[in-house]
Amino acid sequence: MSRPARYYALSGALLLIAALGMRTLPGVSGFVVRVLIALALCLLLAGLVKAVRSDACDDATPALRRRYLREFLPPMVGYVVAVFLSVWLLKRVEVPVLRALIALLPVPAIALAMRAIVRRIRDADELQRRIELEAVSVAAGCVSLGYLSAGFLQLAKVIDVAASDAMIWVFPLTCIVFGVAKAALGRRYS
Repeated sequence: MSRPARYYALSGALLLIAALGMRTLPGVSGFVVRVLIALALCLLLAGLVKAVRSDACDDATPALRRRYLREFLPPMVGYVVAVFLSVWLLKRVEVPVLRALIALLPVPAIALAMRAIVRRIRDADELQRRIELEAVSVAAGCVSLGYLSAGFLQLAKVIDVAASDAMIWVFPLTCIVFGVAKAALGRRYS
């Protein structure tokens, strides 16, 4: 297993243990725990993908990889901080307009992370762009089909999922499916 794969897996495992431990602490929001569990699962999946992927899955130049990490990691750290801050503030603020602004606090960080992703794809070579495009297409299709199916099941009263819980998972699920699809497509093109 490569060093990055070990780092991802170890970070994911530690974050998962911390999130599960936080569930027992009084005053810790269930939302925060769910977000941490989602991040932990993403890190664990990233470690798995890094461990089994082919070299065709990611052939970015070292300079492109460094720029991507420099543009991607700070917004993701900002996102985690913004999620915790917004959950903390939402417990203390009652004015609807302020609550709306506070609830949207993590969104700019994700927008910056998405900008970094788009720039990385745009600056990749032709084969890498093709792999990325196909992976995004598979992810969008699978997540959309899953949410459509869940919507029909909810309409038929077979399942009952709160809208806030369902909506918060669209982006993480898309990222997870994208990672799996990218690894599979990278193997196909190697």
